[in-house]
Amino acid sequence: MNAVILAVTLMLGLSLIRVNVVIALIISALVAGLSSGMSVADTISTFNAGLGGGAEVALAYALLGAFAVALAHTGITELLSRKIVARLGGDPDSSAVGHVKVLVLVAILAMAVMSQNLIPVHIAFIPILIPPLLHVMEQLKLDRRLVACVITFGLVTTYMAVPLGFGLIYQEGLLLSNLVSNGLSGDLTVADVAISMIIPALGMIAGLLIAIFFSYNKPRHYDAAKTLEVAPQNNGELNKRRIIVAFAAIGLTLAVQLLTGSMLFGALIGFVVLSLAGIDRSEITAQDAFTRGVHMMATIGFIMISAKGFADVVKATGEVPMLIDSIKAFIGDSKALAAMLMLVVGLIITLGIGSSFSTIPIIATIYVPLGLAFGFSTMAIIALVGTAAALGDAGSPASDSTLGPTSGLNADGQHDHIRDSVIPTFIHFNLPLLVSGWVAAMIL
Repeated sequence: MNAVILAVTLMLGLSLIRVNVVIALIISALVAGLSSGMSVADTISTFNAGLGGGAEVALAYALLGAFAVALAHTGITELLSRKIVARLGGDPDSSAVGHVKVLVLVAILAMAVMSQNLIPVHIAFIPILIPPLLHVMEQLKLDRRLVACVITFGLVTTYMAVPLGFGLIYQEGLLLSNLVSNGLSGDLTVADVAISMIIPALGMIAGLLIAIFFSYNKPRHYDAAKTLEVAPQNNGELNKRRIIVAFAAIGLTLAVQLLTGSMLFGALIGFVVLSLAGIDRSEITAQDAFTRGVHMMATIGFIMISAKGFADVVKATGEVPMLIDSIKAFIGDSKALAAMLMLVVGLIITLGIGSSFSTIPIIATIYVPLGLAFGFSTMAIIALVGTAAALGDAGSPASDSTLGPTSGLNADGQHDHIRDSVIPTFIHFNLPLLVSGWVAAMIL
């Protein structure tokens, strides 16, 4: 069997049976090297040499995690939560229920979008913002499956389409760098990546609209007594000075990111500002905030680093061209079939790993030469790799994009992770993304 197929299949199988993804990648890399005729020493040496390629992105993720934890302890997310609850009122008028539902969904969507760029706290806002709103959602008979779809849409579509914050990491730090290192034109820019991802992003929008207007537009009842248990309490006045510092840190983070093109240094500046003047030291120290933030993002960071080592071993086997020849012999010269095959395999891999960010180094190693062999344009290859990696992020039981919504919506024990987060997001985002990604590959 081809070493590449063997390694990817083994890695996916181990991930699906819940073996730690880092362990799965290391084992699969070793199997890939040995099955191709490489020695153990050469395989380990190649794997170790590749680890450095993912270090910058992993460090940026760790610093963003520290920034998110520090930002949460300034009171800014609590302020947003209080403003939303106050705006909605304790007992919405039945004649205005539709209007209030729209306000709730727009507010949650806006925060999900901003959590990826403007206020780059990732999923840290969810357990702070969502539980206080559960009682209002119960009064509105708002289906929490729809709320899960709204949050996941904001988390995933934003990094796919907007090259700021986590989107900059995805599009430049991962997608662009891995495309170029695997043989695509070195003249590509982040703007090219963003343009290529517009059509796939439209697929995500279509899925969200289906969820809003068709799938979950009917009232759904929850136990009011349980939602009252997590209703907001009066925790006293917020510290206005810390709120001001939080906004200043956000502004500096964005400014440094735009000026330097580095989210790593942007997050670093933001964290330093919050450490010096922004966090509530009665709740957490700067050192604890950094430790918790790194812990929150550590798993994804280690997966990214390991994935680069795995990808380098796969390339070193020399069997990627053989795999491409085998695929061409199997499906002929059909670009349409090749595009769909790449997207489906990307979906399966990401479902197993649980992170689109960690999937890119793996699939780019195979998909770039495969795309070139089938005659896809540069923009089409960008769309294929970017979409294939994002597929499965919405819908994977182990993904932040589903675990995050569940952490907030299940605060009162009335939201099942698989039935109410994973399945709805899989249906409404992965299926439209398959179609829109395929369309993008065909017309770009």
